[in-house]
Amino acid sequence: MKHLVNVFFAALLLVASTISAAEQTQPQIILETNMGQIVLELNPQAAPETVKNFIQYVEERFYDGIIFHRVIENFMIQAGGHRFDLTPKNPSRPPITNESNNGLKNLRGTIAMARTSLPDSATSQFFINHKTNTFLDYQKNRPGYAVFGKVVSGMDVIDKIATSETKAVGRLTDLPAKTISIIKARVIKPKPVTNLKIETEKSVSRKK
Repeated sequence: MKHLVNVFFAALLLVASTISAAEQTQPQIILETNMGQIVLELNPQAAPETVKNFIQYVEERFYDGIIFHRVIENFMIQAGGHRFDLTPKNPSRPPITNESNNGLKNLRGTIAMARTSLPDSATSQFFINHKTNTFLDYQKNRPGYAVFGKVVSGMDVIDKIATSETKAVGRLTDLPAKTISIIKARVIKPKPVTNLKIETEKSVSRKK
């Protein structure tokens, strides 16, 4: 009986350790902008391909020196496709599969992939929702815009960017009048641990 109780509590500990580790190792990205810092927490469990793609762009330093080129108050702020001089910055990676059917919603403060009218066309451009935009969510038989994370620090910066004065310059119809740039983007927390559960199970097995 005592042995069964020990095994039961060991199993509970295993589950708790696995969940706790998953929560603690969610990848985070810091965006250093000329308006302040924004910290993003990504969700690889819900959007694995999208998160992998975004982290690869960050690690390539692709977002260093790009601007927020589309800013609409009470809608969203968008970046990932234009340099300081307004020239386009072409994506360095192929388009990814649309993961909008993942249960995550376009709530205020979430980050999602921008794309064309083609569902599987997202590459480097992303946007952060300034308010909840349910019309961007996945619906039955209609792909949405894939949410893959959220702002965990810096919503005041999002608000400042979103309420900036804008102007039209060529095809950029909602360009901030004063340049708002991402100085650098960096991964600040490790990628999710994938082997923790296996290692813990082995340790529990040895204790039996």
